[in-house]
Amino acid sequence: MVPWTPRPHRDDVRIAVGGLLGGVLLWVLGAHPRGSAESLVLWRASWVALVPLAVTAACALLRRTSPRAGLLIGTAALALDTVTVGSIVTVVLYTDLVYAAVLYGSPATARRMPWVTGMLTVLGGVVPAAVGRDPRWLLVGVAVGVVAFAPAATGWVVRNHRDAAEAARLRAGQTALLAEVDRTQAVTAERARMARELHDLVANHLSAIAIHSTAALSLDDPKTSKEALAVIRENSVEGLAEMRRLIGVLRAGSADREPAAIPTLEGLAALVEGARANGMDVRLDAGHGTVPAPVGLAAYRIVQESLTNALKHAAEGAVEVRLRRRDGRLDVRVDSPYRPGDTPRAPGSGAGLTGMRERAALLGGEFEAGPEGARWTVRTVLPLTEGDSA
Repeated sequence: MVPWTPRPHRDDVRIAVGGLLGGVLLWVLGAHPRGSAESLVLWRASWVALVPLAVTAACALLRRTSPRAGLLIGTAALALDTVTVGSIVTVVLYTDLVYAAVLYGSPATARRMPWVTGMLTVLGGVVPAAVGRDPRWLLVGVAVGVVAFAPAATGWVVRNHRDAAEAARLRAGQTALLAEVDRTQAVTAERARMARELHDLVANHLSAIAIHSTAALSLDDPKTSKEALAVIRENSVEGLAEMRRLIGVLRAGSADREPAAIPTLEGLAALVEGARANGMDVRLDAGHGTVPAPVGLAAYRIVQESLTNALKHAAEGAVEVRLRRRDGRLDVRVDSPYRPGDTPRAPGSGAGLTGMRERAALLGGEFEAGPEGARWTVRTVLPLTEGDSA
């Protein structure tokens, strides 16, 4: 079975055909580098010079696909050319084979060729001239340098530039890929942040609206219905205000709108008062002092979501909110009455627990939520450092 050989490049075909036709034309015109009277010419028949010409032209077809094989065969053809009347095109094609062997060959070949051809140049010219004290040998060294060392050195320089350009292109591609990954991660993180903010801002008010509207529809008591409608209206207005504040955050860069204020732990008292207005028995025990803004925002949102969950799911009884600062951490704990099997007073999606866990994780904190006897406990520990806060 004949092994598969890659097709030669179209430029290599042009070089081979052009070199062969040019060499034949010079042969027809009788332009031979060496005359038949020279003693070194063994084959005086001029047509013999066409053999190394044809072989070297054929080797040009291998300059990209098999540069090493092309160089070895071309070297044999050049040796044959030296004992004929010769063809200048054969020499030119051979210099191209040396150049191609360095440019397209293996890295090992590319490294060795300039050294080998340089040594041949010295051994072929300088050493004989020094030993035989005949300066004419220097011309032999110059000829070897022109035919072998010069194209090898040129190929080495071009290859280095090509490799450097390819490495730069790969680095640019990797940089663009990393930038795209960073952009995607940033967009994903921003979408998650917006989802948490939207849930925390609106869920509390909508839950209160759902619970009190259910009470107004199920109880045939004008006074109770009026009180429920008042709570519904209050939560609707506050929910609308929260939505406007969220839009202000999203449009903080606009010239016609100032950024909305970020909630802090100083607003917990107002948050608890709002929960009490919704009918909850909430007790606040806050001893936190001054905390970094990211920690304060996360703690505020966690308490807010915990109160919302208590409004929807907690049994009858008091809800306790406690904040303590100890050992460089802020401990946030919300306890509410818990009775397994109770039906929620308002539907939920479970996104609240996910959002609280994400907020704690972004600050390198800890989050736990689950039943402890007859109480449902939400506990979060947040480090009081702004190092990697997002």
